[in-house]
Amino acid sequence: MNRTVDVLVVGAGPAGLAAAERLAAAGAGRVEVLEREQAAGGVPRHCARPGFGADARGRPLDGPGYARRSVRAALRAGATVRTGVSATGWAGPLTLDVTAPTGLERIRTRAVVLATGARERPRSARLVPGSRPAGVLTTGELQRLVLRFGARPGHIGRRAVVVGGDPVTRNAVRTLRAAGVEVVAVVCEHPARRVAFGAVPVLGGAVVSELLGRGRLTGVSVRGGADGATRHTLRCDTVVFTGDWIPDHELARAGGLPLAPGTRGPATDGAFRTAAPGVFAVGNLLRGGEPAAVAAAEGRAVATAVIDLLEGGSWPEGGVPVGVPAGSAGSAGPLRWVTPGLLGPVATPLLVRPERRLVRPVLTVTQDGVPLRRMRLSGSLVPWRSVRLPARWADRVDLGGGPVVVGAEE
Repeated sequence: MNRTVDVLVVGAGPAGLAAAERLAAAGAGRVEVLEREQAAGGVPRHCARPGFGADARGRPLDGPGYARRSVRAALRAGATVRTGVSATGWAGPLTLDVTAPTGLERIRTRAVVLATGARERPRSARLVPGSRPAGVLTTGELQRLVLRFGARPGHIGRRAVVVGGDPVTRNAVRTLRAAGVEVVAVVCEHPARRVAFGAVPVLGGAVVSELLGRGRLTGVSVRGGADGATRHTLRCDTVVFTGDWIPDHELARAGGLPLAPGTRGPATDGAFRTAAPGVFAVGNLLRGGEPAAVAAAEGRAVATAVIDLLEGGSWPEGGVPVGVPAGSAGSAGPLRWVTPGLLGPVATPLLVRPERRLVRPVLTVTQDGVPLRRMRLSGSLVPWRSVRLPARWADRVDLGGGPVVVGAEE
């Protein structure tokens, strides 16, 4: 089946639904959202906890409530939301092959908004050796189990180890304890505040080096200490790997879109335009790990650039690359990534994520060795939270010069 729409949004999470709502309300024509899961809403759909704002009466919203509200808003605005539909590849610059319950489709569009989100790296991607026992989960898998079976003891396990150290780790600990699972320890690669996890023991500066057991997990081997050589075993039947997000970028890669080296998401400019004319990318596809509110704000923001394109606006070429300096001797530098990965003539704030905790650092911006900006931060940067760098320095960028480098001095 060959079909035509005005705007095709791939992904019905916070960013995709917010983009569809804003575009449909602005009269962008036929706006269609594709979601490969059987229900729209993205990751918040599985987060049965408050922290997603409030409803019209001021009552706190949990993740499923936030997801339902986002879907209703997109539908009321006039967008079409299709679930159980997967975009499998590109048949042309603005043409996608799609697999739906009704069969194969080829959809031609005037603009594509990629909002496919991010996922946590599973045990295999983290290169943790061992057999393949049951009881090894990511946070998303844990949330799906609770959503399906409820918070009842025995459905998940009895003793669990949680690997991480960021707010997602805290949520996993709360979910496990609510389900009657004893949390043996939290294992953090970076130093972590013990108070953040209550009475749960925290092993900072440690990593899980091996999974033990066959059939069902019986324990994990942990390596840590000042020299990284101290080993001991934690007995457990469940381990939950949290955080360590990676953009869900398969469709972007299939379309030949260049990826930003730090984030592994599509490189975009400040208006979320990729290197392919007519293709935009928003939300956690760009870098992973930001809250739903940030992703939704980017979804709303991309609508302005999409409508400009539909009304005959030009597509800018090139742009000045933006990055962070690499570490020395193979070690990571103080900063993990910066986004957006391209700067154009319009001043754009930057999001910067540190690799480790930095106390009152000085953020620097340079181009070809010329200082553009120095900013002392009053607090600390942590690896699970980004900081926004204002764009007051952007008018000093030479659009014909070399890359812009964002660094940090401790």
